[in-house]
Amino acid sequence: MKKIKVLIVDDSLLFREWLRKGLSNHLSIEVVATAADAFDARDKILAFEPDVMTCDVEMPKMNGLEFIRRLLPQYPIPIIMISTMSHSVFDALKAGAVDFVAKPSNLVAGSANIFFDDLIQKIIVASSIHLEEIRRQQGTIKPIEPGVGTPSSIRIIAIGASTGGIEAISSILTTLPVTVPGVVIVQHIPSGFSRMFADRLNQLCKVSVKEAQTGDYVLPGTVLIAPGDQQMRIHRIGDLFKVEIYEGERITGHCPSVDVLFDSVAKAAGNKAIGIILTGMGYDGAKGLLMMRRKGARTIGQDAHSSIVYGMPKAAFDVGAVERQAPLQQIPQLINKLVQQ
Repeated sequence: MKKIKVLIVDDSLLFREWLRKGLSNHLSIEVVATAADAFDARDKILAFEPDVMTCDVEMPKMNGLEFIRRLLPQYPIPIIMISTMSHSVFDALKAGAVDFVAKPSNLVAGSANIFFDDLIQKIIVASSIHLEEIRRQQGTIKPIEPGVGTPSSIRIIAIGASTGGIEAISSILTTLPVTVPGVVIVQHIPSGFSRMFADRLNQLCKVSVKEAQTGDYVLPGTVLIAPGDQQMRIHRIGDLFKVEIYEGERITGHCPSVDVLFDSVAKAAGNKAIGIILTGMGYDGAKGLLMMRRKGARTIGQDAHSSIVYGMPKAAFDVGAVERQAPLQQIPQLINKLVQQ
């Protein structure tokens, strides 16, 4: 079996060697080179032709964000950012990085095992991504105009995503008018970064976006994002929908889990909901979206060509959970159409 060639880019010699040793223990990965800065990395890319690159956000001479902006137009390599708690990671994703992992605060065995399990899984997925083909398929998304006339029967829109989801969600939410029904989102994201993601979106969108808390109501023109490492579900209270955030075990391998959210929306909202499954690896959300469809909700899945990883949408499509499959750039218009019906 051909090994995945990985280039590690980080200004810390200690961290580079720790990464190299940890990744080299995996049978399917070969660390072909390490680099201390962007200029060193450029030479190593030409010399070793890596399949995937891991990159620190903060580096001397040229930071990781600027490096990505200059590199990807010439060398479309899947890049996984390794980041401390910083808003810069979202700029790196916008610039073209495919995913990120949180840099561990210490290198002890317990936290190291979790970190490497996550990073290795993302490297394996990234190695199969064809960036040029995906970017050819992704077009511009037009803003949605506020609807007029009869109030919609749709009361809640539930969205689930993983790898590639941060940019996909951003693309959709920035088009939505303030009249849109309340939106609840599970994005697989490390703890702490979910609040940064919500704050960033709140600055970019017409709708109000926040990290969800227990007791929040799902109201028109508002978006609630599940906190990293906590589960989120919805309860019906009279004519309203209320959020519960709680410490829970991993479901379908994740916390927060899309299945947990979708299952609760199916039970609480029935045919007054829209469920949307976006790009991501694995199968989280497939069972929950199927439950939503069986309860009368309208369901949408992102198509293969516009997905960074066509895993979660495919799993949902294969079990019959997806009513309509569409490219990312068409999903906002589909939402508008379903809301207006």
